[in-house]
Amino acid sequence: MKVLVTGAAGFIGFYVSKVLLAKGHQVVGLDNINDYYDVNLKFSRLKELGVNKNDAEVFNAICNSENDNFSFIRMNLENREELPKLFKNENFDIVCNLAAQAGVRYSIENPETYVDSNLVGFLNILECCRHNDIKHLVYASSSSVYGLNEKIPFSTDDNVDHPISLYAATKKSNELMAHTYSHLFKVPTTGLRFFTVYGPWGRPDMAMFLFTDAIVNDRPIKVFNHGKMERDFTYVDDIVEGVVRIIEKSPQVRVDNNDYYKVYNIGNNNSVKLLDFIKEIEINLDKTATKNMMPMQPGDVERTWADVDQLIKDYDYRPNTSIKEGVKSFIDWFKAYYK
Repeated sequence: MKVLVTGAAGFIGFYVSKVLLAKGHQVVGLDNINDYYDVNLKFSRLKELGVNKNDAEVFNAICNSENDNFSFIRMNLENREELPKLFKNENFDIVCNLAAQAGVRYSIENPETYVDSNLVGFLNILECCRHNDIKHLVYASSSSVYGLNEKIPFSTDDNVDHPISLYAATKKSNELMAHTYSHLFKVPTTGLRFFTVYGPWGRPDMAMFLFTDAIVNDRPIKVFNHGKMERDFTYVDDIVEGVVRIIEKSPQVRVDNNDYYKVYNIGNNNSVKLLDFIKEIEINLDKTATKNMMPMQPGDVERTWADVDQLIKDYDYRPNTSIKEGVKSFIDWFKAYYK
């Protein structure tokens, strides 16, 4: 198949592209390589996919890779002129939309960025899918949509009308927009509510990276809600396994049953105490963290836990990487990458 992966220089998009290529698919990666975090990390991911940094810096021009099945284009999703041209020229079978402005806390300070990327950009993706006979749109949602939900574990049957950050609101909006296009234009869409993803090549704004970097460099770590937090930490390989299974499995059976719209949780099906997660990092670094205990941050929640029964039923999705294995893999990568 020919697959468009947006956010290909991002954490999950990079891995999805890599696995799809290993399976023999043709992939076009798209990313705007914004400076929300270190762009050198994004260029390093692209280098792993065989793309030269100088080529990747040029906007709106397809650049080739050392891998014949991969090409890359630097583009903003909100570009209403260039994105339709790309769809028309490339004839994609599947679109995997992983591009978005991420980060709960950043959305409180920079709301406009989230509207541009997550709403305008996603609308452009939907329009392009509608007009180019895309067989399936798989897109990233987030566990953040559950907001103040107190029922554990989180189920896709739960009410998600109470987001507590603009980031969460944009992700809930994406699901509503996808539902509308699936209903009106028969575009098969699958939304994936990602729970806390970690692993090698991870984002520097996420807990795993922040804690490791601080401990290595003898800085105190910020532990919010005085450590009384739990997360469904999910190793990136397990996440990508689920995403690729959904990309590869035709939604035709659903379509035959007039079921064009689906949303799933994708996580580890487990909740881990934040202090236990930090302890595992300390063990792997052979170093004790200095902890600054702090109150809960605006937009944050105390606990997340994904009910993934539906994903297991429909795709035989079974996350199997323990925190022990996952943290070790990240620390090994971190030491090698940052020498």
